[in-house]
Amino acid sequence: MLFTNAARRITSSSFRSAGVRCLSSTKAAAPKATAPIIFAGAGLTALGLTYNNYATTTKCSAPTSKVEEAVKAVEDKFVTYWPRNIMILFGPPGAGKGTHGPKIEDLLGIPQLSTGDMLRAAVSAQSPVGKKAQAVMKAGGLVSDDIVIGIIRDRIQEKDCKFGFILDGFPRTVVQAKALDDMLAEEGAAVTKVIELKVPDEVLEERICGRWIHKSSGRSYHVKFAPPKSMKVGEDGKPVQESMTDDETGENLMQRPDDTASALVKRLAGYHGETVPILKHYEPHGVVKAVNANQKMDGVWGEVLASLSRKQ
Repeated sequence: MLFTNAARRITSSSFRSAGVRCLSSTKAAAPKATAPIIFAGAGLTALGLTYNNYATTTKCSAPTSKVEEAVKAVEDKFVTYWPRNIMILFGPPGAGKGTHGPKIEDLLGIPQLSTGDMLRAAVSAQSPVGKKAQAVMKAGGLVSDDIVIGIIRDRIQEKDCKFGFILDGFPRTVVQAKALDDMLAEEGAAVTKVIELKVPDEVLEERICGRWIHKSSGRSYHVKFAPPKSMKVGEDGKPVQESMTDDETGENLMQRPDDTASALVKRLAGYHGETVPILKHYEPHGVVKAVNANQKMDGVWGEVLASLSRKQ
């Protein structure tokens, strides 16, 4: 099990009490770059640490049970004393949330929470707030902000959210943002990062109208930028629908009904109208970071990593 020098400072007392023996070594590392420190084997992440030109690592050996006890002690310390990473991910249709959201999940070990998924799960589980939502939907009404906040409150109490979570699709209004803030304040927490993926509107049409998805998994393809291996092009230059199948399952892909040029205009107008006020709401807190998503994927991801760091 390898820990960085910074991580070792955090965990030293826990490992000493567990009887873990450690050997240190210093070696040249990659050029200076900001990155999170991942606690190997524990799935813990502490943001805001910087890798310098030299990194000291420590190799520790101990009985498995002792290591597990020490790791558990560190986890408990993080849950008790460190603020959770509570993130909101914004971006217009086609900006790359579906690409970079899961990568952030994997990097930080925290789940990306979709309001739609949470709502369906609450209704399926028949939780008290889920029953309320179900009654409203059966009556043809819109689920209120109070119900949505209640669903989020229940969801973030689950074990996978103890180190943080990413909200996708919420809040959509300043009223919802304030309600979210009030709910988090009840446990002494707050939104720690708001990331906006920015792409010019004129670029999004090509991205959106060429997008195909695998419904059950959410995997996304693009006829130009990431076509499925099976894709064939007809005489009109457009992909043959029957040839659009998922690389992993071979199942048919589909296009969303609103992935059209005419629908995109309305979606973008709604997005800008909703998002700008929310960003202004959080800007005074110093947590808003803009990412240029109109570049190659590696460049976008590099900016996302920089925006996640607490040291700028």
